[in-house]
Amino acid sequence: MRPHRALPHKRATVGAALVSTAAFLAVGLQAVPATAAPAAPHPSPLRGGGLAAGLSPAQHQALIKSARQSTGTIARTLGLGAQEELVVRDVVKDNDGTVHTRYERTYAGLPVLGGDLVVHTPPASKAAGTVSTTFNNKRTIRVRSTTATYTKAAAETKALKAAKALDAKKPAADSARKVIWAGTGTPKLAWETVIGGFQDDGTPSRLHVITDATTGKELHRFQAVDTGVGKTRYSGQVTLTTTQSGSNYTLTDGTRGGHKTYNLNHGTSGTGTLFSQTSDTWGDGTNSNAATAGADAHYGAQETWDFYKNTFGRSGIKNDGVGAYSRVHYGNAYVNAFWDDGCFCMTYGDGTGNNDPLTSLDVAGHEMSHGVTSNTAGLEYSGESGGLNEATSDIFGTGVEFYANNTSDPGDYLIGEKIDINGDGSPLRYMDKPSKDGGSADSWYSGVGNLDVHYSSGPANHMFYLLSEGSGTKVINGVTYNSPTSDGVAVTGIGRDAALKIWYKALTTYMTSSTNYAAARTAALNAAAALYGTNSTQYAGVGNAFAGINVGSHINPPSSGVTVTNPGSQSTTVGTAVSLQIQASSTNSGALSYSASGLPAGLSVNSSTGLISGTPTTAGTYSTTVTVTDSTGATGTTTFGWTVSSTGGGCGSAQLLSNPGFESGSTGWTASSGVITTDSGEAAHGGSYKAWLNGYGSTHTDSLSQSVTIPAGCKATLTFYLHIDTAETGTTAYDKLTVTAGSKTLATYSNANAASGYSQKSFDLSSLAGSTVTLKFNGVEDASLQTSFVVDDTALTTG
Repeated sequence: MRPHRALPHKRATVGAALVSTAAFLAVGLQAVPATAAPAAPHPSPLRGGGLAAGLSPAQHQALIKSARQSTGTIARTLGLGAQEELVVRDVVKDNDGTVHTRYERTYAGLPVLGGDLVVHTPPASKAAGTVSTTFNNKRTIRVRSTTATYTKAAAETKALKAAKALDAKKPAADSARKVIWAGTGTPKLAWETVIGGFQDDGTPSRLHVITDATTGKELHRFQAVDTGVGKTRYSGQVTLTTTQSGSNYTLTDGTRGGHKTYNLNHGTSGTGTLFSQTSDTWGDGTNSNAATAGADAHYGAQETWDFYKNTFGRSGIKNDGVGAYSRVHYGNAYVNAFWDDGCFCMTYGDGTGNNDPLTSLDVAGHEMSHGVTSNTAGLEYSGESGGLNEATSDIFGTGVEFYANNTSDPGDYLIGEKIDINGDGSPLRYMDKPSKDGGSADSWYSGVGNLDVHYSSGPANHMFYLLSEGSGTKVINGVTYNSPTSDGVAVTGIGRDAALKIWYKALTTYMTSSTNYAAARTAALNAAAALYGTNSTQYAGVGNAFAGINVGSHINPPSSGVTVTNPGSQSTTVGTAVSLQIQASSTNSGALSYSASGLPAGLSVNSSTGLISGTPTTAGTYSTTVTVTDSTGATGTTTFGWTVSSTGGGCGSAQLLSNPGFESGSTGWTASSGVITTDSGEAAHGGSYKAWLNGYGSTHTDSLSQSVTIPAGCKATLTFYLHIDTAETGTTAYDKLTVTAGSKTLATYSNANAASGYSQKSFDLSSLAGSTVTLKFNGVEDASLQTSFVVDDTALTTG
């Protein structure tokens, strides 16, 4: 342990620490560094309740305690029967003070399965507000007797037979418990038996079988271990958070609830061995190094935690600040990955022949989102609610992938696109048109709940794509989508960020364990109303997206016509290849066709996709008009300028960065709270503002980034001034600043590089010309003794 020392300024107060948290570069992994969980975000500026107030674990527990003290009053208010009682499961508080309390029910002391409900209580400031309730089953619970005539042992035997009929391996029944079944129909006294063992593909089994305690009839069954098939190993270089103790580092993330990553070494139980080594560089991108899969899984957990924290203010899967843990190298040639509430852990197999660990980012986000669903609405993993459960994991797994902004694995609306489970490079599932996988449904129909949950999820996945992006043909991050609607009426998207917020609020606030597609529409509309208001574009967008999958009717459907997005003025040089995607949509179904006039010589437009491509041959200034025609003959146009420069002149001198000296505050930059500052504790190199990363003397991560397009054929140079001061001693790198440009790591600095004053750094980025890259400064500070990384007067110049 290093000695406690005073800081050279008062930005932070340092405490002694038994372990120190450090960042490391995992060789062979992806290139965008993860960030530690920041402080709670500012309250949402959106109309209505917002998502959820940034509650600390202590505040959350205080709300739960208060709710427990009033369960009797709430039960009477709801008109529950004399033998019914409420048990508080969770409490969510919106930014406007609205409180949503989730309850389970009991009857004569017995758990009521399917009796969950949510009470929505507006704040006292809303004088006109009324308390409302979302019921799973609104029936008053009554049974003739709580004495079973069908024996417990007989129920256990029947449940075991059900498991064996599903080809389960090594099934074993836990002791059955007496419950009230209220999931469907008239409430009944029942036995709930949980069958352990393994499913036919080797996944652990937690099969719940509900048996009528009077007649012995099986009433229901569902699987409680949520799985998603995957087979992947993807790459790039990433920054991970580990913990150092003495001379060893472990895959322990102290900034994200103490998440740990373990090596099962082909075992199927327990935690195996915590990854630990003397080097802080993990894995080498190959299967021969066991730590490669560990680093992938650790990264997936980081990004999933940060996505939920920074997008919704959720601190961990249970929203209690406690991390789950990950296990890799599960079983032998196990081609799957799964989330298990029993161990509160995420587990990855190694794939066919133990050659492809299932540790990709979308698998991580998908599976851990099952944990979030389990700890909120608890959507039962069967029927329509099972499809919604699975779709919710696809939706938030997609959110994690876009959030990570990984240049090696860009965000998309494809599920499992990196794992090649089909052996032909095709994705596992498609959100724009789910039926392309050969089994999923595009839209709701009365029998959709009879499909496997990975296929009945199709309509909800389709709805989310329509809500985010709209119908029709478009290209996003290089992937072409063409999303139809069930009624042929076009849908306009509201944007992915708003769609994610609406679905998260619907899940955590308005859905119950047996929510079906119709109830999911109601829940999403309630969420949109709370977030944006009932007269908002977002509210109408929810109704229209659900109408697009045959659930409910349209709300203010768009007027007819074709809309073409203007791409803005274009410039290029003779001899430099061009690729420009034209975006367009129509309120009518069917394919769009594209034509263009005034294109520079050498360029043409694809009539089916709208991609303008080719290599310009003649310098000049052009006025280009693109016309898009839909299946009814309706047209839309857009006109823009295009300048083609001659060859031989090279690139002109230009500064590509926005607000390079930070004098306009955060304009043009994405930064952690407090990074761009005029704080007098550190001097700026020029002007008043600078970017001050770290300097807290405690476990902390700061980041600063800006995306920039470097013109093709240009010589490009990045420069910035850097000042490092520290309270550390010696040459050990405890605190680090990593500078990256897209997938390229430019430099890593540490406390060992501390010096008085600023020094200018310079890097040649000419190899990145013709691409859009994210420049990122990522500073990670351990638990003891501050290091400040101060960046100022940046520049990315061409010449």
